[in-house]
Amino acid sequence: MELTKIKGIGDKLAKKIIDSFGSKEELSAAIQNFEVDKISKIEGVSQSKAIEIINAALGNPKEEFLKTGRTVQIYDDIIARILGYANTKYGKNRILLMGPTKDRLKIQKNLDFIMAARETVSKLPADEISILLKKVNSSARDKPKYDPTRAILVESREDYRRLMDMDLNRYACIITAEEVENLEDYEFVVYVFSTGKIELDDVHNVAMVTGDSLEYEIVPETVLSYFYTNYDLLCNTLRIKNILGRQSVIGEAIEIIDSLESSKVDESLFDRSVEEAKKRADRKLKDSIKQVDLKGDEVLALMDEGMPAKIQSIFDEVIKEAKEEIKEHTGCSFDPFIQKYPIEIDDHELERVKRQQMAEQHLNAFDKKVKAASRLLNLKERAEAEIQEILEFDYEFALGCFAYYYDLNPPKIGDKFNFNGAIHLNLALENNDNVQKIDYSLQIPENVALLTGANSGGKTTLLETMAQISIMAQMGLPVCAEKATIKLVDEVYFFSKQRSLDAGAFESFLNTFMPVVITETNKLALLDELEAITELEAAVKIIASFIDLLIDSDSYAVIVTHMAQEIMKYTEVRVDGIEAKGLDENYNLLVDRTPRMNYLAKSTPELILRMIYEKSDGRLKEIYGQMLEKF
Repeated sequence: MELTKIKGIGDKLAKKIIDSFGSKEELSAAIQNFEVDKISKIEGVSQSKAIEIINAALGNPKEEFLKTGRTVQIYDDIIARILGYANTKYGKNRILLMGPTKDRLKIQKNLDFIMAARETVSKLPADEISILLKKVNSSARDKPKYDPTRAILVESREDYRRLMDMDLNRYACIITAEEVENLEDYEFVVYVFSTGKIELDDVHNVAMVTGDSLEYEIVPETVLSYFYTNYDLLCNTLRIKNILGRQSVIGEAIEIIDSLESSKVDESLFDRSVEEAKKRADRKLKDSIKQVDLKGDEVLALMDEGMPAKIQSIFDEVIKEAKEEIKEHTGCSFDPFIQKYPIEIDDHELERVKRQQMAEQHLNAFDKKVKAASRLLNLKERAEAEIQEILEFDYEFALGCFAYYYDLNPPKIGDKFNFNGAIHLNLALENNDNVQKIDYSLQIPENVALLTGANSGGKTTLLETMAQISIMAQMGLPVCAEKATIKLVDEVYFFSKQRSLDAGAFESFLNTFMPVVITETNKLALLDELEAITELEAAVKIIASFIDLLIDSDSYAVIVTHMAQEIMKYTEVRVDGIEAKGLDENYNLLVDRTPRMNYLAKSTPELILRMIYEKSDGRLKEIYGQMLEKF
């Protein structure tokens, strides 16, 4: 695919797009994977342009198929309805890439996929799934967190450069043997040794790994950071997979990450434990000493020799309990107290124990992280694949919801247009007994029909329903009909009602309109009251000529008109009618919206006038009454 052939992409932007992927092959792989987000992140490429690039590469012929602005609007409306059920960027982008095709195998493949998705959705808690899917996106890149309390010690400048090339400096400071005297500045050090020439006998906060260790064995966060960054994403992905009853490795990965929580080093634990034990010890001492009764010789001994036995016994018991309390909270047995009242904390001893215990905890935590990283490294690729699987499921889910809630059914591909129990998408979700489904058919030799009948009878709605069914069928979507047979066409035209055309507008209209009959392609043409041309006789002759050309082609057309009788003077064509039967008790039109074949229906202005008359009052009602008398 040549990018420069796409409108708005010059040589410079094309080169930028290819360079951002590294090669044309990598770009092609991204296109095959529908990676709209990745392409649209390139400066100068919008989301719509990214979609256009992928469509062009995959050969989606949307522009060739949708030939008028109204057909594009109908297509866009179909896409918008499906998008309403999508929850992720990936799912929405995949939906935006859906387009019509004449490839029967592709259409059938899409239909099978969507009908299976409909069946899946019917058995799922859709609201819960939708909430969870909104929290799923492509996994974020690792976010290395630099830890200033850690260092990596190397023996040589060569080792230093090698670890820098591995980008390990994003996680911790890398220091050389010349800086070994600064080790006390760090809570924890990883010594990457080759010869072991650096003496570290008196240093307790150092873990030693060999020079040929893998990245994660030196800095386990090179693996762990992916799981930390995407933890919530992984949890939501797992919840969805559990609901779907699909196997997953993510549960194991989450368990591993959660297990590391218990290995976190909490230096403040020692300070809190000692301080709380001191407070309780002071209260016990105060309460216990109040109950001590000293005799005369004990008071003399206190003045001469110091602490009497009774007091000493209380101190010993209280401090013993305080030490046990500290051990229970920290797991470490030591005595940080100076025997006074109130008891004083030996800060030097506390700091010594803290350094020693912190070093031990850091070593244990490091060992756990390395083991966890080793296991998670083997799970990462499968975890990423599962995230992608759920993103792709959102596309499936959206299409399944669309088919399920709109009660869509797969059409058959044939050589005619025929549908039973069809309904406009606007009415499909209405739980209303008054909504009437319609039947209609076009087939050779009656491949063109005039549609006549009551105003507000549903003629325009019928045309739109036909357009929806045709477009949806060629997108590989099920359609809004109980049964439908669709002929595959190259083009769909929909001409909406026109206001009165003056000479200039008339010429423009003909230039737009005539390619419908001169191009040698199969087409479905839907025309809605185009006779609003200044000269009525000219309009009749033009439409009659248009009908003759269409009848002789392999195309199909339905033309809504109020001039059927005049047109039939110039051509032989089937006429169908939608007829109003009367007014209901609320003076609303009663209309059978399924057209009667080979029947010229009246536009029933008298019924419409009576409807307006009954709903009016005052002077206006009087005037409408005078008009009715003339009927």
